[in-house]
Amino acid sequence: MTWLAAYQAGHNCVSWQGHCAQEGDAFDAFLQGPVAARLHDAAGHDALTEHLRGLSLTGMGQEALEEVLAAEVPETRDWAAGEALAEAVLEAQHDVVLPWNTERDKRNPLASLPGADIVGFQRDGESHRLALGEVKCSSEVQSPPQVMSGRSGMMHQLDTLASNLATLCQLLKWLLPRVKGTEHETAFNNACTRYLNSGKRDLVLFGVLIRDQAVRESDLQARGRTLAARLQAPSCCQLLALYLPWPIAQLPERVGQGGGV
Repeated sequence: MTWLAAYQAGHNCVSWQGHCAQEGDAFDAFLQGPVAARLHDAAGHDALTEHLRGLSLTGMGQEALEEVLAAEVPETRDWAAGEALAEAVLEAQHDVVLPWNTERDKRNPLASLPGADIVGFQRDGESHRLALGEVKCSSEVQSPPQVMSGRSGMMHQLDTLASNLATLCQLLKWLLPRVKGTEHETAFNNACTRYLNSGKRDLVLFGVLIRDQAVRESDLQARGRTLAARLQAPSCCQLLALYLPWPIAQLPERVGQGGGV
């Protein structure tokens, strides 16, 4: 077992739960497999490698290609590794489909990008609904940590994703060309249809908090109750706290260069 449930509760259409990582081979494999693949965009790297190696290159060209591929800068920032961890957990345990890795949108290595951290769909029976979310990392002893509140905090950002139509429109405009003509286009159409026909309510929000402190339900409980007063069904929100057994600063090293890169 990779994660052990520590607490779970909810109010109205908001739920919150805490899970503790269980050290061992299974957790290491998870970090060095799915998490590393998200962090380093293994699929994008492999696609580029296959495409460029298919070109008519001279011996000099082949050498240059290998130098270019070897020069890729690995992502080593702890918050980026935290986002990759959150994405992998949502995909593995919450039926979330993330059709595009935002690593590919960076024009400069180690750049940061604005916008929602989680943009995709959640499987719901034979259909899909929009899945949007934010990820925060905190080593702060205080509970709840400051990353949960304020204008740059998780709760404000989730409220914006739920209610700000300009933000939603921008995210859909970003997502459409990345799924059009792919296996994910039907999910996009289903999710948008459900959202619009429900009066702009049928979507799921995820707030993922990465922690390396003691397990406390207070990390999520109060903020979850506050958010519950703002959302109306069929909108729903799932707040997840993922507790690591070692400092968040160690996460990039433990993820390493796995994932096929």
